[in-house]
Amino acid sequence: MSKPFKDLTIKDAFMFAAVMANPDQCGPFLEMVLDMDIVDLHVVTEKTMVYHPQYHGIRLDVLAEEDGTKRRFNIEMQVKSEIDLPKRSRYYHSQLDMDALLSGKRYRELPDTYVIFICDFPLSSKPLYKYTYHNICLENGERLKDGCTTVFLSTCGENEIDVPKELVNFLKYVKSPGTSPDTQKKASYEASIERQVQRIKRDREMEAQYMMLEEMLKDEREAGRLEGEKIGEKRGEKQSLELANALVSQGRYKDLKRSLEDEAFREKLLEEFGLKSK
Repeated sequence: MSKPFKDLTIKDAFMFAAVMANPDQCGPFLEMVLDMDIVDLHVVTEKTMVYHPQYHGIRLDVLAEEDGTKRRFNIEMQVKSEIDLPKRSRYYHSQLDMDALLSGKRYRELPDTYVIFICDFPLSSKPLYKYTYHNICLENGERLKDGCTTVFLSTCGENEIDVPKELVNFLKYVKSPGTSPDTQKKASYEASIERQVQRIKRDREMEAQYMMLEEMLKDEREAGRLEGEKIGEKRGEKQSLELANALVSQGRYKDLKRSLEDEAFREKLLEEFGLKSK
């Protein structure tokens, strides 16, 4: 059973994307995690990237780009442990590069990319709050200046002394939303996040968007059960979710609603976004 809108927290993908869609929330988060100044940030949430129907498309929770430097940031909320996260981060970096370099441009013009996973589980036998990875030379330890940075954050870290307090407080808030003492401090970052969550829950349009997504998935699950084909069911759910995310990211809510009622229109949209054969 899907979670009621009123029960969503920062851990839920829909709520996380809705909160981080605000540059005033996303910017401070990036500054806190990466220890750098962020200015003129443009944020896109639930971004679907499909460059060819035969290749694996991805849905990014949050994609942000800095207007001046063109640095690109991908932020993902991960509540379930998966063994393929490292290779998934590698694929995300490659997809971020796909539309960043126009024909005729030099490779040196590729912007720096940052992929950040917020994980609600331990990542190693010696749990840390933050793991930062770069490509390095095994022979001399020098860093390869390819502009790629991957960061894994964990809510289960045990090294508070080594991590900025504000980052630890944020990760504690993610682990237990609404229960962190710092959410009671009006000036804390966690309090601003929690206020944003509560504002979104009072927004009828946001609730309608969430309900449309849930309705679409529910219809596809029912169709899959009636057909009795497990493979078809999984494919239908994936298509619907990716189509809904693509439409929401472009603000095409009327098209999303129409796609629930008009099968021919839905097929046309699937073809438009390269999802029809998936």
